Amino acid sequence: MAIQFYNTLTRQKEIFEPIEPGKVGLYTCGPTVYNFAHIGNLRTFTFEDLLRRHLEYRGYAVRHVKNITDVEDKIIRTCRETGESLKALTTRFFDAFLQDIDAIGLLRATEYPRATDHINDIVALIQTLLEKGYAYESDGSVYFRLGAFKDYGKLSHHDLDALKTGASGRVDSDEYATEDARDFALWKAWDEEDGPVFWETAIGKGRPGWHIECSAMSTKSLGPTFDIHSGGIDLMFPHHENEIAQSEAATGKPFVRYWLHCEHLIVEGRKMSKSLNNFFTLRDLLDRGYDPTALRYVLISTHYRQRLNFSFDAIEAAKETLHRVRDFRLRLRAVTGEGSDLIEETAQREAQFAAALDDDLNIAEAMAAVFDFIRDTNKLIDQNGVSLQGAANAETMLDRLDTVVGVFGMPAEEAPEDVQALALERQAARRAKDFKRADAIRDELAASGWIIEDTPDGPRLKRV
Repeated sequence: MAIQFYNTLTRQKEIFEPIEPGKVGLYTCGPTVYNFAHIGNLRTFTFEDLLRRHLEYRGYAVRHVKNITDVEDKIIRTCRETGESLKALTTRFFDAFLQDIDAIGLLRATEYPRATDHINDIVALIQTLLEKGYAYESDGSVYFRLGAFKDYGKLSHHDLDALKTGASGRVDSDEYATEDARDFALWKAWDEEDGPVFWETAIGKGRPGWHIECSAMSTKSLGPTFDIHSGGIDLMFPHHENEIAQSEAATGKPFVRYWLHCEHLIVEGRKMSKSLNNFFTLRDLLDRGYDPTALRYVLISTHYRQRLNFSFDAIEAAKETLHRVRDFRLRLRAVTGEGSDLIEETAQREAQFAAALDDDLNIAEAMAAVFDFIRDTNKLIDQNGVSLQGAANAETMLDRLDTVVGVFGMPAEEAPEDVQALALERQAARRAKDFKRADAIRDELAASGWIIEDTPDGPRLKRV
């Protein structure tokens, strides 16, 4: 089955066919580095991680470019309020961003271009737009002439005739409302509020607008036309719409072939907001003791085009779900008998898993294939119907699938090897009906700070 994605540009699922066979150019909108990323940001980043991992699982070489917005209104305002330099502030929060994505197991991008490192590319792109009549200068700033680009609105399906354009309707702020699309700033003339944040260039003293940064960086890294651009649904209009207008006006070529957008995250049924006291960064949740792998599971377990209702009950449920996988792995490691090598079973379930993700990343169906396999294999183990090779094949399959979802591995905080060895010895004693030895091992584990519970999925170790 071919991979299919829902393309926001066409509003339908399409078979994925990259420009260059076997290779994928992927551009994802990264963080604005003036504060810690919140869990809504991380929901989008985790979806993009799943997208990349599945493409790589299917054999594609993915060049993943995630931009870093390190000059923008909010950043300059924060610098002004704190007295911290632009470089120091943005480097500090970029480092924090990397720590966060490492904590929840996101692959690092191939490249993290920063806007401030691409000022020359941005200026050259603006000059091209000026030469072609798509941009104009006013009071030292340069604006994109929205009415000159006839295809404006093809991504978001906004009606250009209903949008206010022209010199009397310009937008200078990077933070304008999403329903506002007027001539927008490509280059902002320096003013006193910008302080030391400016560049002396051929188009004047100032700094770039937010939208032009992504057009310049994506084109520089991936070429004028590339395969996939993704981001949160809130960026579709006007940010991504403006990217298309700028890029296609400058190059005369299609900008992106497939657009994928991730829906919003809400918290306990409400929009995340500091005023509602339900605004969380990853660090907030880790400080409360929540397992980062359980958080990752919550963030990917709802299809990316559906709104994710984040809750603390969901984290606890995810923790129990992951315990089921870990307990299953422990049972597999205790298998010693003869029986099925699980060759057909692993092949069938892996095929189901892969086919589900081929269908626009249908994560629910993919996970169902894994847990159906765990259920069926546990029944076979109960009947002594799994061989040592079968257990190894099952673990190998889980390892392969974990390269995609990143939640099936044995965690670093799992019980030490000597404790796990005792648990396995207790299982062997119980199978041999040596209950005296089994009880002695249970007491020995308890004395060392571990409780062993017998569950339908096998024994579970818990720290006292």
